[in-house]
Amino acid sequence: MPRRELVPDAFWRRIQPLLPARPPKPKGGRPPADDRACLRGIIFVLKTGIQWEELPREVFGVSGMTCWRRLRDWYQAGVWQALQRELLAELRRKGRLDLRRASADSSSVRALKKGAATGPNPTDRAKAGSKHHLLVDRRGRPLAVRLTAANRPDVRELLPLVDAVPPIRGRRGQPRRRPTKVHGDKGYASAANRRGLRERGITPRIARPGIDSSERLGRYRWVVEQRLAILHRFRRLRMREERRADIHEAFLLLACDLMLLRSLVRFC
Repeated sequence: MPRRELVPDAFWRRIQPLLPARPPKPKGGRPPADDRACLRGIIFVLKTGIQWEELPREVFGVSGMTCWRRLRDWYQAGVWQALQRELLAELRRKGRLDLRRASADSSSVRALKKGAATGPNPTDRAKAGSKHHLLVDRRGRPLAVRLTAANRPDVRELLPLVDAVPPIRGRRGQPRRRPTKVHGDKGYASAANRRGLRERGITPRIARPGIDSSERLGRYRWVVEQRLAILHRFRRLRMREERRADIHEAFLLLACDLMLLRSLVRFC
């Protein structure tokens, strides 16, 4: 058995109400696999990077393909996005979310089987790859994440990344979905991005080539670089194994949810 509980009670209490109900089978048949057991298997694959068929059924009580199908179904049902909204609201309610500043950055990974949302990686001898775009608050809490091809320029992804931040409840009044300021390196520098941020009521803090020093603005951006490094401690995200973009994005969203949960409770 795994040495630590992969789905502790604190996690299960938050995600169980979000899981779609499985309709009964009028003609009987084998009962569906246990949701919590499937979630354990999914997180084990995410953390270790093993292949689905190598997931030990005698340990988890479910097969790897059953876990794969459950990951697909839950992604299509919006479970990971709904969990993100719930966790962000809880963090804001407890005063652990700081939207005064947000920082954006990206990191590329190799895509072994190509597929959707892949392209020639300009930093890896034009080999097929994907890019993870991440926006975090001042404390490093993931606010939004996007998956694109590796040759997608960062400058084109800043506004879509900001727009991907969900409405964050947790306090009285209208939900909050815009940080006060957004920091980015020179890869995000463009008049269109600065104008777009201002139109959204956000102060742009994007490094200007030849004007702003990396040291001065980097004191705020380091947190997103750190979170990208933590994100890639999940071995399934270090290299894209999935041909299907939705499966890899589901892993990406789940990893961000786990990072948010660790900000609330300590677990493995």
